[in-house]
Amino acid sequence: MRTDAQKELLIKSIDASQRKFFIISPDYTILVANTFTGLLVGEPLEGKKCYEVFCNRDTPCQTCMASEVLRSKRPALSGVTRGTFEIAGDGSCFYSYPIFDGDRIEALVMIDFDVTVLGEIRGRLEMSNAFLRNLILSSVDGVIAADKTGKVIIFNEAASEISGYTVDEALNSLDIRNIYPGDGAREIMRMMRSPDHGGEGKLKSFQVDALRKDGGTVPILLNASIVYEGEKEIASIGFFHDMTEDLRIKADLQKTQTQLLQAEKMSSLGKLAAGVAHQLNNPLGGIMLYAKLLLEDYDLSREVTEDIHRILRDAQRSSDIVRELLEFARQTRQQRTMVDVNQSVARTLFLLENQTLFHDITIEKRFADTALWVDADVQQLNHVFMNIILNAAQAMEGKGELTITTGASAMGEMVTVEIADTGPGIPADTLPRIFEPFYTTKDEGKGTGLGLSLVYSIIDDHGGRVSAANKPERGAVFRVELPAYSGQGEDESGR
Repeated sequence: MRTDAQKELLIKSIDASQRKFFIISPDYTILVANTFTGLLVGEPLEGKKCYEVFCNRDTPCQTCMASEVLRSKRPALSGVTRGTFEIAGDGSCFYSYPIFDGDRIEALVMIDFDVTVLGEIRGRLEMSNAFLRNLILSSVDGVIAADKTGKVIIFNEAASEISGYTVDEALNSLDIRNIYPGDGAREIMRMMRSPDHGGEGKLKSFQVDALRKDGGTVPILLNASIVYEGEKEIASIGFFHDMTEDLRIKADLQKTQTQLLQAEKMSSLGKLAAGVAHQLNNPLGGIMLYAKLLLEDYDLSREVTEDIHRILRDAQRSSDIVRELLEFARQTRQQRTMVDVNQSVARTLFLLENQTLFHDITIEKRFADTALWVDADVQQLNHVFMNIILNAAQAMEGKGELTITTGASAMGEMVTVEIADTGPGIPADTLPRIFEPFYTTKDEGKGTGLGLSLVYSIIDDHGGRVSAANKPERGAVFRVELPAYSGQGEDESGR
């Protein structure tokens, strides 16, 4: 309980206030007013009706806050319209609250206060809210917030591009659980509530697939957090970064790194192969020479003759391997000139088409209408196409369809040749190693494992690229890319 001195001090404080302060009865009679209010009006106020003194009316103002308090039995603020203040010219606004005697309103306290400062704060708050809204809407990453029920309450244009939902669709009907496959939303909330994924209430750099409206998925890097009011969870917000382009760039980088490693490996093996080939050439030549002399100069039994023929065959095979090693090691001097790729492929096919292996193979030529000039060694280029085409025919076991397509890249800077077959394709575990030297899937004695390595090495030396892949339907496709000839020079016939 307050002492008399405390009550007196309280009354003096109210009376000394430089704001209007008065108390009215439920019939609008002014019961008491502070000195400041009396001085403003210029006459005693007690016993008079507030609407007569302040509004110059004969009846109560039904729209004033006093009438509102009497109706609602709750405090009211003058000039409140849909959340905004209708402020008087002096920047004031009235606040009224009831004094109860039990359930009955005994009196109403009327106070005015300066809301100019509140208006300034409100203006700054609106500017801040507008800035934050624009920040979210203009973000290059998707921003999605949802309340505790899963209803989406924030959804920017970037989120629309990622998910396929329009902003209106998302805000009106989208449930956040529909963004994640299966029970993904529940799992993400569990991770956010754990301290193990970026701190309690947070989830940092989590890769997940998001569901699109059309049923497809998008790889996402998600950063998310729980929104709290005190200690109570009221919402969650996530920032969705589309990883599609990032993953494509990463795959291209890995492919480039693999090609660089392959090029380094080829260079090292080329030097080794050259040394080995030269060391083998002389003894092989001696073996073949003396084997032939034995056959010519001596009358040998049939068994011995067969053994010597076997020696000759194996020596010849070894000599062929040495020759391929030398070619692989670039021991032949390149003679580059202008070459029309269409003619090079056509010449290779002319040499192969009549061979027994190709009798049951249908060859479809999809050549570009115009010449496709490159700066290349004619013999090496022919060797590339012959090797790939022979491999395709052998993979089809002499029966199937071979499609050869020539063309140029969109900008015209590269000439392309695609050789596709309808064979069994390349085993997945073999595909990454197909251009490695001495790696072969053929039966022993049927391949040296240098053919495709040599293809890779020749094309790489010409500044181009060669790749192999399996077709979705059936078979394999080899793609050769060479820089298009950009200067003036002689063609392959010397003109």
